[in-house]
Amino acid sequence: MEFFFEVLIGGLLSGVMYSLVALGFVLIYKASGVFNFAQGAMVYFAALTFAGFVDMGAPLPVAFVGAFVSMIVLGILTERVVLRPLVNQPQITLFMATIGLAFFIEGLAQIVWGASTRRIDLGITDEPIPYILDRFNMVVSTFDLIAAVIAGALVAVLAAFFQYTKIGRALRAVADDHQAALSIGIPLQHIWAIIWTVAGFVALVAGMLWGARNGAQFALTFVALKALPVLILGGFTSILGAIVGGLIIGSTEKLAEVYIGPMVGGGIENWFPYVLALFFLLVRPEGLFGEKHIDRV
Repeated sequence: MEFFFEVLIGGLLSGVMYSLVALGFVLIYKASGVFNFAQGAMVYFAALTFAGFVDMGAPLPVAFVGAFVSMIVLGILTERVVLRPLVNQPQITLFMATIGLAFFIEGLAQIVWGASTRRIDLGITDEPIPYILDRFNMVVSTFDLIAAVIAGALVAVLAAFFQYTKIGRALRAVADDHQAALSIGIPLQHIWAIIWTVAGFVALVAGMLWGARNGAQFALTFVALKALPVLILGGFTSILGAIVGGLIIGSTEKLAEVYIGPMVGGGIENWFPYVLALFFLLVRPEGLFGEKHIDRV
């Protein structure tokens, strides 16, 4: 039983990290109604930028501020150069634009900082928590717990911000109908700039945490793919859904790898979340917290 809870807790902590990545997708989708294919590239760019400043001798707080400013500039330029000319265009047009943006950001990151893997040291040890190990005989990583707390706090703050502030209400109005939002005086360009800036901040935190775990490398772009099952389970428009979906994906993939993996030769952790997501698409395509879309004719 101790081993079961050890695996479950490790999966839940990983799930919070998945939720953090998925949150970036949710923010962009709620604001523009399009899936931001470039979110993984933003995570990669943010992690590489932070590591680059650290390698230049900047203290961690200075490197964080420098990377955040870089993400703000990237978000504003994205809004002005890519999104503003595409207002009221079909969603597929915006989606294709984010695909091109993803390749551009990946190339820009490697041009500025190089393509080699950079190490990120946040000063958090990756060792078992002594109290839990001694009291419950379970191995829970200190890094995983602290990273989950940081990610969970950020998700909670952003959820409250977009639920109870004027910007949050304006965001929902923009997501429902761009033209109607413009007609009542909501500055669409300003809302998009704010959302992309917040998404850049989320990408920076996710890039730092995942980079500290795996290094700031190109593989971080594929972390976004792990967020897809999270979004499908929780719903593309729900911040709460991103949290719940991340917890479900993180826990089930670990438990499946331990208890089902040996029966099929192992290695199912990488594809089991997508099987679970496929099941949800068949049963509840809008996700647990997504809004059911009804077309009236």
